[in-house]
Amino acid sequence: MPKLAKSLNAKINTKIKNLPNSAIRSFNQRISTIPGIIKLTIGEPDLNTPEHIKQAAINDITNDDSHYAPEAGKEKYLKAVSKYLNQSLGVNYDPATELCATVGVSEGLNIAAMALLNPGEKIIVPTPVWGVYFGIIEMAGGIPIQVDTSADNFLLTPAKLKETLENEGKGAKAVVITDPSNPTGRVYSKENLAELAQVITDYDMFAVSDEIYAELIYGDKKHYSLTQIIPERTVLLSGLSKSFAMTGWRIGYIAGPAELMKSMIKINSFLISSVTDNVQIGAAEALENGEQDYIAARAKYQRRLQILQEGLEKNGYTLATPEGAFYIFAKIPAKFGCDDVAFANDLAEKAKVGATPGSYFGAGGQGYVRFSYASSEENIKEAIRRITSYTENN
Repeated sequence: MPKLAKSLNAKINTKIKNLPNSAIRSFNQRISTIPGIIKLTIGEPDLNTPEHIKQAAINDITNDDSHYAPEAGKEKYLKAVSKYLNQSLGVNYDPATELCATVGVSEGLNIAAMALLNPGEKIIVPTPVWGVYFGIIEMAGGIPIQVDTSADNFLLTPAKLKETLENEGKGAKAVVITDPSNPTGRVYSKENLAELAQVITDYDMFAVSDEIYAELIYGDKKHYSLTQIIPERTVLLSGLSKSFAMTGWRIGYIAGPAELMKSMIKINSFLISSVTDNVQIGAAEALENGEQDYIAARAKYQRRLQILQEGLEKNGYTLATPEGAFYIFAKIPAKFGCDDVAFANDLAEKAKVGATPGSYFGAGGQGYVRFSYASSEENIKEAIRRITSYTENN
């Protein structure tokens, strides 16, 4: 087993070496060793990829589609994305010049950060948010400016964005909008986005819009997008991991103005050459013929949300109003204090229920924990029983 030469240890890229590992994943990995634990930690659907999607990919393999795909993506997939965005949002993207297939939204975020940011430039990140954003921005040489949204019901307001741009975020190149939000499940209204779009335009910025949970919005809420208001400034990131239970397929897409997409497609070719052929064909099938799949999945998640929400509220947990995705961001009852990491560890050890500490999602997450209801209804009901017992007896 080789051991790195001591003289080379100091020559490793210090920026990468000094980046912390994902606290969310590390916590999940650690509590996974607890016997009998119910994990409501990671945002991964317990559902399986629909059969017609799997069969489309199988057929593609059988037909020997096993060569390099175009660096921007296969024509069939990009046309399916274009049509889907037109039908769902009423926006128009040319599949030949304004779209790019990616290895999930994670790669899309890396591409966006690399394409937009020069070394030392700032990007506004409303928090709490998926913690991976920070590392991705820093790897690209950028500086993430966290904006705590907890005082505004976990939504970025135009006033707060302006305030940030006049102070610690002065000169920022872009702002990230995650809609629906991970970890809070909050959803931006059309009016919210229009007001933010005006600020973004006034300050001559880019917007990076992460819409991976767009199909999972509940009640009378509807998904809107900055691409409908300021498409000339917006980079849209999305994919099929959540809505079609395709996390392991690693398939997503970027949409944006052609002039910007030239750089993004170039970066994509350097990073991965191209996305796997059969995965793109399966994804095209999902977008073309899978509307009923995510409608059925959404109904299941909404039922789970109701069970988890009612159970937590009965036990004195105050919730950020959950409207989309499959997360509840819950404030810890006052009697437990505000150390969310200690609380989450204790809940895992004593109640055998896994919830992610809110502070792992950045400023504004302290004193909260995130519960994922992507788990089965049976697991959620049992988790509530355990949480009830823990809350009453501790």
